[in-house]
Amino acid sequence: MNKFIYKKSAGITALSASMTDFTYKKHAHQEYAVGVTLRGIQEYNLEGSLQLSYQNGVMLFNPEQAHDGMAHDRTGLDYVMLYFEPQLLMEIIEKKDIPRFSTPIVYDAQLEQRIVNLSAAILSEKDEALCSELFLSLTNSLVQTKLSTDDRKENVLIRKAKEMLHANLEHVLKLDEISRELHLSKFQFIRLFKANTGISPYQYFLNCKIERAKRLIEKHKDVYSAVTACGFVDLTHLNKHFKSVYGTTAFEYMSHLQ
Repeated sequence: MNKFIYKKSAGITALSASMTDFTYKKHAHQEYAVGVTLRGIQEYNLEGSLQLSYQNGVMLFNPEQAHDGMAHDRTGLDYVMLYFEPQLLMEIIEKKDIPRFSTPIVYDAQLEQRIVNLSAAILSEKDEALCSELFLSLTNSLVQTKLSTDDRKENVLIRKAKEMLHANLEHVLKLDEISRELHLSKFQFIRLFKANTGISPYQYFLNCKIERAKRLIEKHKDVYSAVTACGFVDLTHLNKHFKSVYGTTAFEYMSHLQ
């Protein structure tokens, strides 16, 4: 049985998940994601490396880190995740550059408990003030992990390509136009983009469309306006892709937030 419940408070989205035969499609979030494996073993590929998070393992994902996800065996797994914007973390720890987790999985009892506490507070719809205080405690633990400033310089062409993709999310992806603008062949562009991001331009473009739809649903509580604004054919089209990334349909996600 697969079950995914989302709630949001204080700018943080919490997920409680149980899964046996569900597999996340390879994707990347614009947000940080931190979580705890409560039961079973979480298996996922992260930037070309196989990761296994056992019970009590704390999973740390940086923004735009491509990954998939599944239960390691037929017994399934239970876990919680928290998603939050880079700006929120940067504001609290008073950094101007986006910090990065250098270790994908850690076993830290205090960090684990603070993730579980905040997840429980958001999922049970506790006061936003309490959730904010718990998030502050969580960030205190996060900065004690191997958190470093991201000093990697993004490829100029990739940055420009991302800007073009984000500017045209309501339209069909036009690889030829982007490639021409970058003075590359279509296949050179695809190869370069995948080498730098871990996913293809189409996967990145689709992920961005899904993530924008998610934010619009959170803001307006209307799945149909998200369909139109993000260029999906219809709600079925959105639901199909939304579920491959979030484990639940766009409509179910909206119902969790209300």
